[in-house]
Amino acid sequence: MTYRIFSLNEANAMLPELKEDLKQLQIMTALFEKQYTDLQKSKARLAGSSALMEDRGTMYFEAESQLEFMRIEVELFMQNFGRKGVLLKMINPGLIDFPAMVNEKAVLLCWREGEETITHYHGWEEGYMGRRIHPDAY
Repeated sequence: MTYRIFSLNEANAMLPELKEDLKQLQIMTALFEKQYTDLQKSKARLAGSSALMEDRGTMYFEAESQLEFMRIEVELFMQNFGRKGVLLKMINPGLIDFPAMVNEKAVLLCWREGEETITHYHGWEEGYMGRRIHPDAY
């Protein structure tokens, strides 16, 4: 796979848009998780009832269909990050990596939710724990 290479300035310029996208994705996933949990609780309550299995299937069809639609919507929204050339590593808290070059070495500029700008990077194999301050960050 070929990745776009970002400069620190390009990545920071894209950050406001990505923060908004991340916020929307977090709302979508929270809603999905709540509806999924509510459906599971409802199923658990009826598990011991004498309602016919056929009736239960009909009763949950709409909720399960809605959840499947929401799951697909979340997946498509997550793919939008990749289309923009960035790597979405975590949704909560948000963690986004930008392919870049530092000192002629392929690295990932690393932004974590709560940080105002991108100031750190790490190697492709090191991950978040290997973060170092970018030489041009300050």
